Amino acid sequence: MRIAFAFLIRLAAATAFAQPYPSKPIRMVVPFPAGGSVDAVGRWVSQKLAEAWKQPVLVDNRAGAGGNVGADIVAKSAPDGYTVLLTTPGLAISPSIYRKLPFDPLHDFAPVSQLTDTFLILVVNPNVPANSVSELIALARAQPGRLNYGSSGSGATIHLATELFRIMTATDFVHVPYKGEAPAYAALLANEVQLALGPVSGLLPHIKAGRLRALGVSSAARSAVMPEVPTIAEAGVPNYEFTSWFGLFAPAGTPREIVSRLQGEAAKIIFMPQIRERLPAMGNEPVGSTPEQFAAKYKADIEQYAAVIREARVPPAD
Repeated sequence: MRIAFAFLIRLAAATAFAQPYPSKPIRMVVPFPAGGSVDAVGRWVSQKLAEAWKQPVLVDNRAGAGGNVGADIVAKSAPDGYTVLLTTPGLAISPSIYRKLPFDPLHDFAPVSQLTDTFLILVVNPNVPANSVSELIALARAQPGRLNYGSSGSGATIHLATELFRIMTATDFVHVPYKGEAPAYAALLANEVQLALGPVSGLLPHIKAGRLRALGVSSAARSAVMPEVPTIAEAGVPNYEFTSWFGLFAPAGTPREIVSRLQGEAAKIIFMPQIRERLPAMGNEPVGSTPEQFAAKYKADIEQYAAVIREARVPPAD
């Protein structure tokens, strides 16, 4: 009886995998609250996936612990392509920040595709007497410890981007962490902190209104959104480059053919004109890399972030 039951289980599993993918709804876990830029991209991609595959693709917002709550759900899901993760470099930062994680960031996920490349923009409050990156560096060196910078939290991408800037410029800025980008930007507008490096989506309206002054972008090339703003590298910090990304992952062990199908469709979607034209205003450029390219990028980022965290002596979190 037990042998017959085991045979039926194996037969059912084989039948499930024999069905063409996808044959049922897909869950896309976004480990951040609804309404943010990651959520927006997730909903654009999920809608187009559903249209292409004639199956529902449902966005599931599972915020918490810097993205680790949602990541853990996907890490422990069946590797069948029906649960995927759309996230940020927070996943690559976590192993160097948290003392203990409920998953292995390097081995519990199958990288599918880097969907976008996201630049950051260095801004200062208008009361800061600096109109360029070089002037900001000179001011910081003349007044060490007098300028504060805000971030969305210790270990966040914004924090590490600014720490890398501080290290490369041999300056002494004081880090003031907030619980999210919104309160950090409110503090910047009120001159409670004097500078920040953040995504253009949250800063551009204030720059256009003259409430903040843009000094440089963190990408290797200037942005089409603000071509008049130089890169930080060309403005006085040679070789500085720091970009973020939105990436798609599946659980480790997901069949190669399913990963390839997910990557191919997602890459096609991110370059659709109606999506591509929306990305620059969020500070994003479409990428659509292969699983191999994204795996290499992800591994390199884990190492890069670990080096910055060590150099900056960022305290570990529980």
